[in-house]
Amino acid sequence: MKSVVHELARIVQTVATADTPIDQVNLIVESISQTMAVDVCSLYLANDQREMLLLASHGLAAKAVRNVKLPPGTGLVGLVATSRHPVNLADGTVHPSYCYVAETREEQFHSFCGVPIVHAGKVIGVLVVQGREIRELSEEEQGFLVTLAAHLALLLGTSPLAQGDMIGLNERVSGVKGAPGIGIGHIKISDHGELYSVLDAPCEDIPGAVEDWQKLLAVVRAQIDHEQTSLGKEISGSVAGIFSAYNMLLEDPAFCSYVEKGIRGGNWLPGSLRKAVQHFAELFLEMDDPYLKARHEDIHHLGNKLFNAWRGIKPVAIPPDTNIVLVGFQVSVSDIALIPSDKLVGLVCFDGSGLSHTAVLANALGIPAVMGTGRLRRLVDDAQIIVDGNNGQVLLNPGDAVLAEYQRLVNDRRALMKQLEKMRDLPAVSPDGIAVTLYTNTGLLADISPGLLSGAQGVGLYRTEIPFMVHDSFPSEEEQIGVYRQVLEAYKGKPVHMRTLDVGGDKQLPYFPVDNEKNPALGWRGVRFTLDNSQLLMTQVRAMMRAAEGMDNLRILLPMVSSTSELDDFSEIFLDAIEQLTAEGYAVTRPDLGVMVEVPAAISQIPFWAGKIDFISIGSNDLSQYLLALDRDNPRVSARYDHVHPAVLLEIQRILKLAKDAGIPVSLCGEMASDPVAVVLLLGLGMRTLSMSAAKLPQMKWLIRTLPIATAERLAHDSLICHYPADIRKLVRLELDNLGLDELFK
Repeated sequence: MKSVVHELARIVQTVATADTPIDQVNLIVESISQTMAVDVCSLYLANDQREMLLLASHGLAAKAVRNVKLPPGTGLVGLVATSRHPVNLADGTVHPSYCYVAETREEQFHSFCGVPIVHAGKVIGVLVVQGREIRELSEEEQGFLVTLAAHLALLLGTSPLAQGDMIGLNERVSGVKGAPGIGIGHIKISDHGELYSVLDAPCEDIPGAVEDWQKLLAVVRAQIDHEQTSLGKEISGSVAGIFSAYNMLLEDPAFCSYVEKGIRGGNWLPGSLRKAVQHFAELFLEMDDPYLKARHEDIHHLGNKLFNAWRGIKPVAIPPDTNIVLVGFQVSVSDIALIPSDKLVGLVCFDGSGLSHTAVLANALGIPAVMGTGRLRRLVDDAQIIVDGNNGQVLLNPGDAVLAEYQRLVNDRRALMKQLEKMRDLPAVSPDGIAVTLYTNTGLLADISPGLLSGAQGVGLYRTEIPFMVHDSFPSEEEQIGVYRQVLEAYKGKPVHMRTLDVGGDKQLPYFPVDNEKNPALGWRGVRFTLDNSQLLMTQVRAMMRAAEGMDNLRILLPMVSSTSELDDFSEIFLDAIEQLTAEGYAVTRPDLGVMVEVPAAISQIPFWAGKIDFISIGSNDLSQYLLALDRDNPRVSARYDHVHPAVLLEIQRILKLAKDAGIPVSLCGEMASDPVAVVLLLGLGMRTLSMSAAKLPQMKWLIRTLPIATAERLAHDSLICHYPADIRKLVRLELDNLGLDELFK
């Protein structure tokens, strides 16, 4: 054999270029047969009944492919699957487990080597090579197959073939969660002219081209203003920063002169524009930071917009009564603005991440979105598609049964939310008279109205980093005041808990990236970052208190606190800010101060903080991840993540006891507050304040008004002696089903 590494790379790369999963598996067996010079290479894949389906083969009878199914444990293939171990035999036909299958015509082959394909701890298939010659494969050949099987597990583990689906219907593609929800509609491909494909060409009329460039700038500025207006109040002031970024680039003398210089140098306008856009986009692409890299999307979007305006491209008319899903490499804000808001039901981007402007905008507008799917081949306009933003998946060409099931989910959710609207003004009080406070989480101004309409009693978590992330530089004190005051005024008379800037890790600022960290989750983030940049923290704290002047509903929340010294250092800045503002004539009052319990080290120090803080907010997402040492966004380990893990529940119980002994009020925010099973357990443990997304608030209020706290306490007690999260979920789910709350899980 040639170099194992070289051949592995070649096969993996070849398979990745295939258009469909069926094409991929056929390429796998052909490539292995050629590389190893064997007579037979076959791929068996397990179905839901754990039968081994002969999915592809080079060498066995063609009519056997996708027709032969081996019952669980049958034959040498079954032996490989049950033992989870390679089976390498010089003559497989004499082995006790050998099972002859006439349809395959394999009687002519003697040597057998099979290796298991394992994904997420389960055997999902078996890779087999056979030969006419009686011989065992060498250790190098067997090692090659084992290594290749590990690579194939990553490819096949999420393939629709692994669920028994044949391509054509229900092709499922995984990506990154961009915005939650389910959207069912028809594809509209966002793929107009591509500026990067433009070639250089001589400019025959340089003065005329320069004049055309100036006119083009004016035309596109007007388009951007129109698009921003068309989104109206649905778009927040923070997301409007996308349009501001476009306008800033259009007005940037360096950018405009770069294009003009190219024209005067003899290149035609599109060629000069391409070079300018590539130049400025590459400044971002050279950065290692993922959020900063994502900013090149905006420059690319604008370049395509300028190019298509130059070409005279007009918006495509949308057929009436047609729900649209925009699909493309990087769906731009301009693409979104061109679709009527009541017709746009989903976004799919081949590129990008949950941090891109497209994802931010989708969240603000409530449009389900999936990012980073990779190129989806064989797409056609008007084909049907399902966008599952809850799970980060896209279903192409859904069959009738799948379509009906997803439509039922959409209809059920719509009906439930309409039914729950009447609860908006009702208190969240259990049948046995226990009141629970329900706050909403927000970070975009577009979230203000949904929270109020859902009956939120205040804001439990205002994420101040989002306005920072969509800015082009650190926002000034006055700019921050303008944003914070809108939130505080909207919730006048109700508490608003504003978290100080929480960046680092997966939340990066485009203009101040934190890179070169081997472990960002344990690095320069949260309060560590802001204390080291105390000038930013001082400006933010001043802006918060000035924005709250005369309203007295501000609460300040510190993220990622892990030591008393961090709390002391902040308190010094906090008091200094109050003194400064008082001396400057502002009528500010000291707002309540709290910490987020996200780092496990904070739990044991709660008794030390009595007298230093006024409240605690449990950040359940980070706390769960740190306790379990699991990244829920990592597909290799995410299946092991569950915030109703006994370790998480026991630590929350400890937090509540320590806080009660210290006289410190406690609330909880994060995904636990939106999970019906977790909410039951939290109520049973004694939690009485929860903060969640506005969309989840009516459902959790329904749960609280239906479930007696005494029942929740019994379930929490029983759950704490369960060893497995699955058993805890089963226990609580059964009780909720009996109470008629099964709709919460649809």
